[in-house]
Amino acid sequence: MARTGALKWLWLSVALVALDQLSKLWIERGVEPGASLTVLPVFNIVRAHNPGAAFSFLAAASGWQRWLFTLIAAGMSLLLVSWMRRLPSTARLLPAGLALILGGAIGNLIDRLRFGYVIDFLDFHWGAAHFWVFNAADSGITVGAALLLLDGWLESRRGAREPA
Repeated sequence: MARTGALKWLWLSVALVALDQLSKLWIERGVEPGASLTVLPVFNIVRAHNPGAAFSFLAAASGWQRWLFTLIAAGMSLLLVSWMRRLPSTARLLPAGLALILGGAIGNLIDRLRFGYVIDFLDFHWGAAHFWVFNAADSGITVGAALLLLDGWLESRRGAREPA
């Protein structure tokens, strides 16, 4: 029998991809590119197209970055699934974090393959100072990374309490 490890957490990846793609479809159909809708005094819905990576890294490149980020996302997705498969089935925090990162990577990968850019739409700001515009996939990656850090911190605390 094949070892499935913590692959039961893949439902979280699937849920994030669905949320991400449905929210982007809503933006595609309801918001013109560059348009901004005020939701709260500190939050807008905008439609932005990001051909780069996080924080628009390499967004101004000539187009080759689309394929670089596509390959990176595909490769990382395979590595994350392999890592999850090797974890004990009782693990919780680490596979949840990995599943969120995986779902976010796949959500943005779909955009890159479909359009050549990622659709971003969540715009938080304080007065005239706007933070980077992001999407549900980016949120999943961020929360997933925080869970990985938390898991590592908790593991180090458990190790420090064990007698030598």
